Amino acid sequence: SICALEWNKSIDCCSWNGVTCNNVTGNVIGLEFSSVQFHVALYSNSYLLLPKLQVLTISSCNLTKFPYFLNLLESLTDLDLSFNEISGEIPRWFWGISHHTLKRLDLSNNHLEGGIHQLHWKQLLYIDLQNNSFQGPLPIPSPSTRYFFAMNNNFTGEIPSLICQLSSLLKLDLSSNNLLGTVPPCFGNITKLLNLDLSNNSLLGNIPPSFGNITNLEVLDLSNNKLQGPLPRSLVKWKNLSGLVLNHNEFNDIFPHWLKAPQLNYLDLQSNRFHGMINLTAFELSFPALGILYISNNNFIGRWPTKVFSNTSLGVIDLSNNKFEGPIPLPSPFTTYYSIANNNITGKIHSLICNATCLQTINLSNNSLTGSFPRCLTNENIFLSVLNLRMNQLEGTIPQSISLIGGLLTLDLSQNRFEGTLPRSLVKCTYLQVLDLSSNKIEDTFPRWLGELPELKVLILRSNNFKGLLNIPKGDLIFSKIHILDLSNNNFSGHLSANLIMNLRGMKNREVGEDEPLYMTWLTHPYGIAPYENTVTVMMKGQEIKLVKILTIFTTIDLSQNSFQGEIPEAFGHLHSLVGLNLSHNHLIGSIPLTLGNLTNLGWLDLSSNMLSGEIPRVLGDLASLGYLNLSKNQLIGRIPQDKQLSTFSNDSFSENPSLCGTPLLKACPGDAQPPPPSSSTPFDCERHESWLKKKVVWIGYASGIVIGISIAYIAFEIGRPEWLARGVRMLERSAAQWMKKPERKAI
Repeated sequence: SICALEWNKSIDCCSWNGVTCNNVTGNVIGLEFSSVQFHVALYSNSYLLLPKLQVLTISSCNLTKFPYFLNLLESLTDLDLSFNEISGEIPRWFWGISHHTLKRLDLSNNHLEGGIHQLHWKQLLYIDLQNNSFQGPLPIPSPSTRYFFAMNNNFTGEIPSLICQLSSLLKLDLSSNNLLGTVPPCFGNITKLLNLDLSNNSLLGNIPPSFGNITNLEVLDLSNNKLQGPLPRSLVKWKNLSGLVLNHNEFNDIFPHWLKAPQLNYLDLQSNRFHGMINLTAFELSFPALGILYISNNNFIGRWPTKVFSNTSLGVIDLSNNKFEGPIPLPSPFTTYYSIANNNITGKIHSLICNATCLQTINLSNNSLTGSFPRCLTNENIFLSVLNLRMNQLEGTIPQSISLIGGLLTLDLSQNRFEGTLPRSLVKCTYLQVLDLSSNKIEDTFPRWLGELPELKVLILRSNNFKGLLNIPKGDLIFSKIHILDLSNNNFSGHLSANLIMNLRGMKNREVGEDEPLYMTWLTHPYGIAPYENTVTVMMKGQEIKLVKILTIFTTIDLSQNSFQGEIPEAFGHLHSLVGLNLSHNHLIGSIPLTLGNLTNLGWLDLSSNMLSGEIPRVLGDLASLGYLNLSKNQLIGRIPQDKQLSTFSNDSFSENPSLCGTPLLKACPGDAQPPPPSSSTPFDCERHESWLKKKVVWIGYASGIVIGISIAYIAFEIGRPEWLARGVRMLERSAAQWMKKPERKAI
């Protein structure tokens, strides 16, 4: 046998699994292998002598190179080598196989690279090159081609106008390459085209008016390019259009209600420069079949009637980040994802919103909504995964019935006016991963019982009226998955709980699974669209920073601005994955623990405004990732060590410690020569911190080896994003993403 299949040689081979024979001649004309183990001899010249073979499929079989016997097959019409491990350039001899007969070629999902100068097969109807690493100019197949897939490669240069000679083309996908220039106007000549995807390239200019000639077009995706200008009104000819995806470009136009596309189901205009009021009458008449509406991050204005979506079938409604005003436009009864965040929506949350019993994500954040928590949302008929009411003017108490939203993953009620105590029923929300109650008026003791939530990763209670001790009995196994803990700006007192710190196993040497997502992003829609990005605001490197995406490996503790007393527990030194630690503005005494030198991933450390004493430990200089240090306003003594990383900080990191001396302070130590002039850098020196960010690929060591650690991605300052930070962040995100995508290799 040619592979590890149990073929019975005592019966006719035409009865074997995966074998197809001609009913008249008995010749083998088809072989289909999927997920089988081949012998090494398969690659030899004479291993498979089937001169009449027409269809050959060897998919997901761990092939590492092209079998040479393919050169002997003269009648192939269909060749599928997809989902293997074939690497390197395509050998020259391969271009000559079955030159006059091949109609279908699938080389997708391998590791192929190099350029493709010409596709020689004249009868080709279908070619799939996707998910490889091909480079150079885009190859153009024969004019007979109907399906051409080249996405997720590294093709460069402009789209050749020769592609317009493919007059029979039905589907073309060139997405996720490095294509430049404008969209060729001659695309209008490919009038049979049904699906066109040019997304995730660097295309410029306008959509050519000739696109209107592609009257059969059903799906157009031009997202994530640099296209601009108004949409050509010739597109009104697209009567069969079902999907229009133009997000993340620079289009500048009014809402395209003039399209009049009765079959349009998916409309995505987000992150452009669309503007003005939406003609609601035309909207309803033009798109009666609309199921998904994304118009976020534009400049739309005006009011939506309360019941504008009531008679629609919209499953996704995203109106966020515009300038809409007036009362809440209620979602459709079929809506699963609903966001009106970052507008100027006013009034109370109408109870009719709960008629949308399919809702899984509700984001009403950053508006001017008033009234109390909408109790109807705790109806057992609603199965919410995300409830975000952040940054409104809601008041009253959080109802005990909130436990009825049993499937909650994220609950964000921050920056409102909620008061009273936390409902103990929250402990029944056993799927909860993100809980942000910051900046309210909640009065309570430390909610130790929240530690029983088995999946809780983010707990933010900042700026409330919590008080008392962090009393965690020894042996309580709680808060074991916490990555972000922020109890700052409350009235907590007593000693810092070593037992609490020891429980934070999510901040120790944590193994990141291959299948774990890069960000804390929830896919709540049944088709995987409309992802919800969790966001938090943290004090980072001395500034309040909004993370609009949260890396799953991001860890920080902020216990600042409380009344904690006593010494800093040495237990902090066990949190090897910790990136940020802020204990400032408390009443802590004693020396800085030497165990902090174990925190090799630490990016910022703020112990300022306490009563710490003793010398600065030299081990802090070994923290190569440390980009921000604030030890000011304490009672530290002695010479400031100038070892390694400690030598990079300015005098503001050590100021107002009367007994500290030496560089970078002006105060000389006994026996020193004249001190050098003060550093011109500040605690937030741009060049130094950009350098820090570029180094911030932290390696977390554990038994199976060293893996990538932390980056802080998509950071947005409330006062604007410095370019130095944005550049560093983009680099770090790419580094983290490359590690998280580890290729899955199969044994051969």
